[in-house]
Amino acid sequence: MLLAFHKPYGVLSQFTPDGSRWRALREFGFPRGVYPVGRLDAESEGLLLLSDEGPLVDRLLHPRHGHRRVYWAQVERIPAQEALAALAGGIEIGGFRTRPARAWLLDPQPDVPPREPPIRFRRNVADRWIALELTEGKNHQVRRMTAAVGHPTLRLIRQQIGDFSLGHLAAGQWSELGLEARRAVCADGDWAKAGVARRPSRAQGGAP
Repeated sequence: MLLAFHKPYGVLSQFTPDGSRWRALREFGFPRGVYPVGRLDAESEGLLLLSDEGPLVDRLLHPRHGHRRVYWAQVERIPAQEALAALAGGIEIGGFRTRPARAWLLDPQPDVPPREPPIRFRRNVADRWIALELTEGKNHQVRRMTAAVGHPTLRLIRQQIGDFSLGHLAAGQWSELGLEARRAVCADGDWAKAGVARRPSRAQGGAP
């Protein structure tokens, strides 16, 4: 099975608590045997996939497939075209150069439900939502990229994987993906058939 979960702020991408203040995935009533496909930091929100299908997980995560992920980042100040071009062209962070990406200002700005706790507010500093489409996922990559061009990330939401987006899935809720949704997740490359090999077996799920 392949599940889509809207991970809230403050939740680890693992089932076992790590002794910190963050919550773990075991609180959300997932079926037995599924595991996260990749990870999101506890401070980040948005689309997290879970699956019990080893070959599919390997294909989604292997760098050679360059699987697309779209992030919405609320950043300090309004990025100029030069900053967006730098993000798109690849920049040096932590001893490696990021792959070419797509970066753009979201227009109109998205109507995103407020976060709890709220982001820090600075009365004299504007903020804007931008989108980044990446084909890699280094540790804290989006936050490090925006900081490198002078626009620290205040809030980060993974909005899309492949052609599948969060849509109206509420924070803390999950659902099993049907055939068309699986095809959307696996939209990159001719290996997409691996993502539709299993039939959906459950309908909608959710946090208790």
